[in-house]
Amino acid sequence: MNSEEDLVLYITFLLSPIAISLFCLRTTLPAPMFSRNEFSIWGFLKKCIGMELSKITMPIVFNEPLSFLQRITEYMEHTYLIHKACTRSDSIERMQLVAAFAISAVASQWDRTGKPFNPLLGETFELTRDEEGYRLISEQVSHHPPISAFYSESLNQNFSFHGSIYPKLKFWGKSVEAEPKGTMTLELSKHREAYTWTNPMCCVHNVILGKLWIEQYGTVEIVNHSTGDKCLLNFKPCGMFGKELHRVEGHIQDKSKKKHRVIYGKWTECVYSIEPKVYEANKKAEKKSGGDSKKHKQVKSSTGGDDADEMPDVQETVTMVPGSTLLWRVAPRPPNSTQMYNFTNFAMTLNELEPGMIGVIAPTDCRLRPDIRAMENGDIDTASREKERLEEKQRAARRERAKDEEEWSTRWFQQGNNPYTGAADWIYKGGYFDRRYPHLPDIY
Repeated sequence: MNSEEDLVLYITFLLSPIAISLFCLRTTLPAPMFSRNEFSIWGFLKKCIGMELSKITMPIVFNEPLSFLQRITEYMEHTYLIHKACTRSDSIERMQLVAAFAISAVASQWDRTGKPFNPLLGETFELTRDEEGYRLISEQVSHHPPISAFYSESLNQNFSFHGSIYPKLKFWGKSVEAEPKGTMTLELSKHREAYTWTNPMCCVHNVILGKLWIEQYGTVEIVNHSTGDKCLLNFKPCGMFGKELHRVEGHIQDKSKKKHRVIYGKWTECVYSIEPKVYEANKKAEKKSGGDSKKHKQVKSSTGGDDADEMPDVQETVTMVPGSTLLWRVAPRPPNSTQMYNFTNFAMTLNELEPGMIGVIAPTDCRLRPDIRAMENGDIDTASREKERLEEKQRAARRERAKDEEEWSTRWFQQGNNPYTGAADWIYKGGYFDRRYPHLPDIY
């Protein structure tokens, strides 16, 4: 240190909530993941073609040590994009950053082929990140169908981000397709704006044979209900030769349908924004010069046949068009990620039970689930036994309610309609962070 003042500033930083949080958050799991090489999932799925998978009990070795409530919390990994949007005075610039946030929300799914644990009815998860300026609460509000509701808000009251997720999973012979039903709603209080969208489809290939790989596809429409601006994003399917794998392309238009910006990139890597005329001129020049001269391996259909769906050879580098603005770039994963369920740095911290949490977080928080904790610690046998015990306890509780003709009552969310789309939704009732948890169910 060059001076006493520098030393004082350094010590002040070390004692600040930001530094404490940065230093305390873990960078690895207690134990590496189990090998799945000796297990075959085919025996569990061959009778389920075309059916929903939410009611099928899967072997625990195919799980990852997170609840689905924790998995959806990963939407918040790039919250800085929302904070940045709040500072922009132009609605098109704000939409650019909201679009980047919506794309970034699915980035952590790349190579995440482990299945999160199904939340128990009444299970909750909370996350407070002072250094990133937000807190979140989620609750499993329905078991059949499985519905997870979440609500997050900035600590300075600049935004709220909330939604309910009803994932519909179907097995199609060699792949599992997930349709993420449910609406995402982002409200920017300073600008009195509300944005809504739904997430793209997700497909996991080779659940029977070969190397697992993931693609996202479908159209995502982000609507600014205050200005009428829209962003139309096309998550491109792999295609016959795999050239489009991971690619996202779209545009922002105002209420008169005039295009203002083109959005392009890959959801696994980065996203750019550019003037439409410049982008179109570049595409024409590329086409005139012959475009991409590289050969691409043909990708076999994901339905029918006995062979695996080969993942195409993909260059994970987005070619930036001159004049583009970088909106978002994915953070590198930790060096030990492949041994840790392909977790991101953010995911690595979600099930951490920090000192002082017990007695503060609700007793229904999934960090207290014994099956997830045992799996994280590398005890697969205990995890499997505990998972069976918890599921039977949940079934017994359901039978008791049926006998008493008692309806399940949610604690922190209530059924309603999205105020902007009118669609069915789950609305946060408030009160969770008052830290009064009377009459919570004993679900563990």
